[in-house]
Amino acid sequence: MVLVAVFGVALLVAVLLSGLAARTVLSTSLLFLVGGALVSDGFLGLIHITPDSGIVSTTADLALFAVLFTDGMHVSFPALRANWKNPARALGLGMPLAFAGMALVAHFVAGLDWTTALLVGAVLAPTDPVFASAIVGRQEVPAKLRQLLNVESGINDGLALPVVLVFIAAAGPTAGHVDADLGSISTELALGLAFGVLVPLIVIGLTRLRGIGAEPKLQPLLPLAIGVILYASCHLTHANPYLAAFSAGAVLTAVSPEAERAFQPLGVALAELAKFAALLVFGALLTPSLFGDLSFGGYVAVVLAIVLIRPASLLLSLIGTRFSRKERLVGAWFGPKGFASVVYGLLVLQAGIPQGDEAFTLIAVCVALSIVLHSSTDVPIARAFDVQEPSEEEPEGKDPALSQTRT
Repeated sequence: MVLVAVFGVALLVAVLLSGLAARTVLSTSLLFLVGGALVSDGFLGLIHITPDSGIVSTTADLALFAVLFTDGMHVSFPALRANWKNPARALGLGMPLAFAGMALVAHFVAGLDWTTALLVGAVLAPTDPVFASAIVGRQEVPAKLRQLLNVESGINDGLALPVVLVFIAAAGPTAGHVDADLGSISTELALGLAFGVLVPLIVIGLTRLRGIGAEPKLQPLLPLAIGVILYASCHLTHANPYLAAFSAGAVLTAVSPEAERAFQPLGVALAELAKFAALLVFGALLTPSLFGDLSFGGYVAVVLAIVLIRPASLLLSLIGTRFSRKERLVGAWFGPKGFASVVYGLLVLQAGIPQGDEAFTLIAVCVALSIVLHSSTDVPIARAFDVQEPSEEEPEGKDPALSQTRT
């Protein structure tokens, strides 16, 4: 109950300061992260949370699912068909480059063995939609750039998961439901995609039967029901919930724009609540002892991951595109690490691999620094742009990233 009280106080403070945060570098995300750290064992000792606590993995998992589901609704298939090459470059070239670069740094700088270094590279390669939404949701940023970051961050979590599971299996003894069989991993991805497409199609099909229809005040609950069913189905069948969430949001918008419009205010609020709860819990893990356990080489690796590896990998992948120099630099910088890396890092910690503790510490510190830096720079970055009118490359229609609350 202490945790609930702390969350309530933090939520109140965040709401009261949200207007200021929308105009400055102050970040409500950072408030929850710092709040969690202050009440943890490392400082005031009001709550006691460890990396193996179930609440850590559960809140991070829920937050990532909720944000992916709502972010999927921001995808415009007509706009994506017209501009698919840029996200494809980021996913097909930029992400592998980030994976390889992070693995090299983790091995040669942080001193991890090759298998564990490759595992860390896979965990930290994807960008996170939770914090990418802070820039994706700002109308000042050109639509083409917002679409790139939204699609990239929404899909790369699911692409990274099979690689993470393979290297966990290769690194040593495993725990839980980690499966080294590539066929099983492929099945999990395929099931996630299938659930994400079929569940919203079936539900929307039911609403169009004669005599069936939602009362106006209950219409926002229809997509929520889809999300709840999808989340439970994925965890019961071990399907990939993140790929399912993003694809379901996109399909729901495509087949029932009215359902998406009805759900949008509620969906944004629920995603924000899940994110804030997960930030508070993750912040409680950020004790002085955690930071003290990371070696000097580990800190160098963390800094390089954020200021060199991600920027360089995306800049290389965007060579030859029509992005302006400013747009490329913004896209290169805004590659935050977040809850996907936390969830995968917990898998690493729980797998019992020889250097699992060192790997998780590096991952946790990298996520924490990324949250601080990226959630505090979206306002200045957005203000560097002027609102642009749709061009021939950016068809008019549904905006790929709807306006969201400053996070």
